Amino acid sequence: MTKRKVKRSYFESLYEMAAAMNSARTPEEVLTSIVENAVNTLGAKGCSIMLLTPDGTRLLHTAAYGLSDWYIRKGPYLADKSIAETLRGEPVTILDASSDERMQYPEQQAKEGVVSILSVPVRLREAVIGVMRVYTARPYFFSSEDISFVSAVANLGAIALENAELYEFVHKDYVTVRRELLEWRAAFGDQWIGQGPGVVAHDWWKFI
Repeated sequence: MTKRKVKRSYFESLYEMAAAMNSARTPEEVLTSIVENAVNTLGAKGCSIMLLTPDGTRLLHTAAYGLSDWYIRKGPYLADKSIAETLRGEPVTILDASSDERMQYPEQQAKEGVVSILSVPVRLREAVIGVMRVYTARPYFFSSEDISFVSAVANLGAIALENAELYEFVHKDYVTVRRELLEWRAAFGDQWIGQGPGVVAHDWWKFI
């Protein structure tokens, strides 16, 4: 594959991921779409997004594609023992996951058929909130283009998470306002008058 074709494929993949973020799907579905798209674009074995626990000590699988359930659930990922450099903001490439001392579960990597790994930080504004990892079934030297692409994908994942949090906040605020309006309507009956021009008592429900 030529360099030009790879770039076009990356751009198309990022466009599809951005479109998925604007769809009506749940955050979980969007993140799963992102890791699946990354696997298909890179021709990798699997991909996962793991987020830090609030205390910053562990990484939890949030979305994964191409990996077995037993591998995902093999044990806790300790932040200071599982490619810790990524959580300091640096992309990390590992050629042989079964022998690299930065891996927490080298034997399990071999059993799963994972050979090479690219691990990039998931950033929300200036904070690293987790990692995104791409796994290959054969030894693979990740190029600078690969790293840039996966880093961009990780940023899209962070944006999807932030949008989900904002939606939840706005939705809760909407529910609160609607409840208050219902309470006002019940208290004042037909005497309740809207604040906007031309809004009368019987039209209030259209605005909640």
